[in-house]
Amino acid sequence: MVLNYIWIAFFLIAFVVALIKLIFFQDLEVFSNLMNATFDYAGTGFEISLGLTGVLTLWLGLMRIGEKGGMVTAMSKVIGPFFRHIFPTLPRDHPAYGSMMMNIAANMLGLDNAATPMGLKAMKELQSANEKKDTASNAQIMFLVLNTSGLTIIPVSVMVYRAEMGAANPADIFLPILLATFFSTVVGLIAVAIVQKINLFNRVVIGYLGGLSVFIAAVIYGLSLLDREEIRIVSLLTANIILFSIIITFIVMAMMRKVNVYETFIEGAKDGFSIAVRIIPYLIAILVGIGVFRASGAMEILISGIEWVVAAAGLNTDFVGALPTALMKPLSGSGARGMMVDAMNLYGADSFVARIASTVQGATDTTFYIIAVYFGSVGIRKTRHAVTCGLIADFAGIVAAILLGYLFFG
Repeated sequence: MVLNYIWIAFFLIAFVVALIKLIFFQDLEVFSNLMNATFDYAGTGFEISLGLTGVLTLWLGLMRIGEKGGMVTAMSKVIGPFFRHIFPTLPRDHPAYGSMMMNIAANMLGLDNAATPMGLKAMKELQSANEKKDTASNAQIMFLVLNTSGLTIIPVSVMVYRAEMGAANPADIFLPILLATFFSTVVGLIAVAIVQKINLFNRVVIGYLGGLSVFIAAVIYGLSLLDREEIRIVSLLTANIILFSIIITFIVMAMMRKVNVYETFIEGAKDGFSIAVRIIPYLIAILVGIGVFRASGAMEILISGIEWVVAAAGLNTDFVGALPTALMKPLSGSGARGMMVDAMNLYGADSFVARIASTVQGATDTTFYIIAVYFGSVGIRKTRHAVTCGLIADFAGIVAAILLGYLFFG
């Protein structure tokens, strides 16, 4: 529903701005530019979707190997003790724990197809322990905010789009996204804990959060001691070693479980083509909307206005071109993806703006969409503090993405 209003707004605002330019500035080509943009961006959307097929097929095949090899189950066991302390209102042996841990583990690996069904199942199981069926419980809100914070280890979709748009090293945003999504998740967790008065100062929680925080701080501190070229070399080398090591781990774990690795890869890879075909209308729709919005001059007005505010505050404005992705992210996943693609198309896939837009895209999830789907699936109408805490997590992830962009790419 939100995307519907956004899409309509793109066209209506573009029409109004174009009309003003025609009447007051005698811009005789503005409507011609609008129509050309519809055809150009429709073609761009189709070309991108078609080009995604190969890379998407590869990663979906590898992810299916990881799933069948037990990687999701192994990660669920690792985060189990932590989960039992941040859901104090949920009985220790409640069946929702298993579904929630599987959902979070699948999200961390970028397994959207596996994560969503497990998330919906978890929400249904949490609803069984909810005394007020039309009102979100504390446990449901905590689970939802952990989802909206978008904790991701392998940002598959972002890397796939960067590869298709011609990035020299599609994985160069791997470390920035990993760090930004960590901040988003921790801030979201703390926000919910404060509202729900959850004690985060126990040995298990401090052990998990403290250990990860020290590690992240050490990584950032170590990188801050290097010059720009050294950061680029270290981050690229680390990202590629980690990613390939994960692929090898997937294969080895699958072999240990006596899984037919080749057939499993083919099974997962078959989804690549169908998914690439399915996203064609969505990508074309949002890109055409963005195209007319940009061709009318409305996007330039928006960015210039934001740039003026940022400059007035005495801040560097190099990141402003990535803000449309950041502003769209909480509202619409496909809208934010379209903005990210538009940034790569306009500035270049390896530009500073495109890299920040990519990091923002991978740093958080779509808060309003997740709330609508997850709460809607169990009939919850009163969301309480879910939206506020989810947006706080989004804001933290976006700010972290911008700051890390300057550290890695500025």
